[in-house]
Amino acid sequence: MNGVTDIEALARSRLRSMRTTLGYSLDELAERTNLSPSTISRVETGKRTLSIDVLVPLANALQMSLDVLFEAPTDDDVVIRPVAHSSGTRTTWPLSRPDGRMVAVKMRLEPSDVSPGQRVHPGHDWFLVLEGRVRLWLGERQIDVDAGEAAEFATMVPHAFTALDGPAELIMVFDRDGQRAHVHQ
Repeated sequence: MNGVTDIEALARSRLRSMRTTLGYSLDELAERTNLSPSTISRVETGKRTLSIDVLVPLANALQMSLDVLFEAPTDDDVVIRPVAHSSGTRTTWPLSRPDGRMVAVKMRLEPSDVSPGQRVHPGHDWFLVLEGRVRLWLGERQIDVDAGEAAEFATMVPHAFTALDGPAELIMVFDRDGQRAHVHQ
């Protein structure tokens, strides 16, 4: 990137790309933003200055944040080298960068005779069992999830999970609230 003009060009390109990816015409996006189609067109083509009063409604309508809109691409190493963290009967390996909005983690659970404490937090959790069996506790329900199966659930329901009949490995994906609740217990 060679400065402000390159970042502005990138933001304009991202706006147009997101609009077309979501299938919005200029008129449809104008209805969602209370901006005129010509204003949106001028923003995308560089004939109008990028300003907060236009960028905020566009970013909201296109379901993207302003930081993503202006994020400069880097040539950083794309390979993540997970380091294991153990706590009690679980070992976790982070599979995503620490600054992302979503978190991916590989987790190994060892069986335990202790009934797990269920927690709640905002958001949704998703996991795929790679190996073994996992018991998902959702309030009063107990759901067994086998290798090759996945589960997704609202996390405002009290929940926990344990390994059944031996060690289990899973991949989990969640938001920052889920990271605090599951990785840093």
